[in-house]
Amino acid sequence: MASDISALARALEDIRTVQRRDPAAPAWWVIAGSYQGVHAVWYHRVAHWFWRHGMRSYARLISQRARRATGIEIHPGAQLGRRLFIDHGTGVVIGETAVVGDDVLMFNGINLGGTTMSPGKRHPTIGDRVVIGAGAKVLGPLRVGSDARVGANAVVVKDIPDGATAVGIPAVIRSHPGPTEASTAASAVDAGDSHRHPDPDQPPEPVREPAMYYI
Repeated sequence: MASDISALARALEDIRTVQRRDPAAPAWWVIAGSYQGVHAVWYHRVAHWFWRHGMRSYARLISQRARRATGIEIHPGAQLGRRLFIDHGTGVVIGETAVVGDDVLMFNGINLGGTTMSPGKRHPTIGDRVVIGAGAKVLGPLRVGSDARVGANAVVVKDIPDGATAVGIPAVIRSHPGPTEASTAASAVDAGDSHRHPDPDQPPEPVREPAMYYI
């Protein structure tokens, strides 16, 4: 989870994370000025500070301003780790008691939601270096282990072990996809590279299952 470093150092770290993980990343100043996933994280840090210091009305106002500005809703009580990259981001919702580890990659349409209106821990805990595909729903006070992968549009209602890949509705654990599937998906889960694409000069290999089924 996040350590105590300066706000400027963390902002620069966020920009470097985008440059490292997004092959379409433009100049640093364009990232700082236009990437809504980065902006949502920056807004959240301010809102979370107010939340932790008991100024929760201000925190909620800031989080709602962020939602309107970015299309991403992060409750000010959520705990986010370092180097979180929300790619595209529109429609992402992260609940109050969610905990997100370091070096996590999320795509658009993700919901880290709850299954009850009762007080207490009701949102998921996400480990380090997790990739969550577009449209995935991770629901309840479950745990997604470090280095795990959640496929696009998966609905996760049970714990995912460290390093596992979960796909489907409801999500089930599968062996890691092979290089072809991984390369044509948004995340190369075998290589651990968040954006690895097939060589356009090479003939395509047969895909045994749709790549979107994974991430």
